[in-house]
Amino acid sequence: MFLNTNSKFIWLNGNFKPFDETNVHLLSNTLHYGMGVFEGVRAYETSEGGAIFRLYDHTKRLFDAASKVNITIPYSINELCDAQKESMSKNNLLEGYIRPIVFLGSESMGLRSQDSLSVNVAIACWEWPSYMDPDAKKNGISVIKSPYQQYDNPLYSNNKIIGTYVNSIMAVNDAIAKGAEEAILMDKNGHISEGSGENLFIVKNSCLITPTTDYCLNGITRQSVISIADDLNYKIEEKDLIFDDLLNADEAFYSGTAVEITPITKVNEFKIGSGSIGPITDILQKKYSEIVCGQDKKYSDWLTAI
Repeated sequence: MFLNTNSKFIWLNGNFKPFDETNVHLLSNTLHYGMGVFEGVRAYETSEGGAIFRLYDHTKRLFDAASKVNITIPYSINELCDAQKESMSKNNLLEGYIRPIVFLGSESMGLRSQDSLSVNVAIACWEWPSYMDPDAKKNGISVIKSPYQQYDNPLYSNNKIIGTYVNSIMAVNDAIAKGAEEAILMDKNGHISEGSGENLFIVKNSCLITPTTDYCLNGITRQSVISIADDLNYKIEEKDLIFDDLLNADEAFYSGTAVEITPITKVNEFKIGSGSIGPITDILQKKYSEIVCGQDKKYSDWLTAI
């Protein structure tokens, strides 16, 4: 993902600043210790203009994560929803990626200094053509079992906390170095957790199965897929999955804000299903695309006009 320099402004603590001049102090506590939270949000162009997908849900999750690490965000959920819409408008974007981030200031240094630090909020947005190769949506991606285990602590595995993403970075870069496009992480009990930044679904005998969220993020896109599949009358199960369940699946796909719905067609050099996008994955992928682009009015409450 490369930043598009067409974006001109970043929202920081209530004001817009030039994109290339919005800097963080070298002694920002978050830079040193990773104490902060963030979100990833997408906006899409519809026939009625730009719209942000599940804006309130993403923003509420930001607040929930902050509360779990004892950070009080100095704005309301609605204020930050408005700021994200304003950020898209200010940058003349109808669709793109939005990154709200909450980080601590540089007033003092050390592990015990959190109470004396300012809480800062920034929102950046930019064009987002595709997270992976555009052909991946149809041809699928290759995945390998990662040597990096998902965090035991649900605080780390269930929330978008800045300092906890080292594990994901190590996992995905290990996968790329080994010739795959993504990783699959296992939890401490030997069950499948998730990808480096995506939730997993498999299809077996026309049933959608996804891991429980004991040790993975309950993604907004994951929740959306479950709702869509239920509306399409597919059977859905949330349960513990072992690695062989993935290898023996009829279909498999990742879900997430960045990847949307991306099929997995190869795991550890084993072909999944037919080796191309499966029929149920294809149906869900097309329906998801219709929804985020405002073509299915049944889900219009998932979209917030910019």
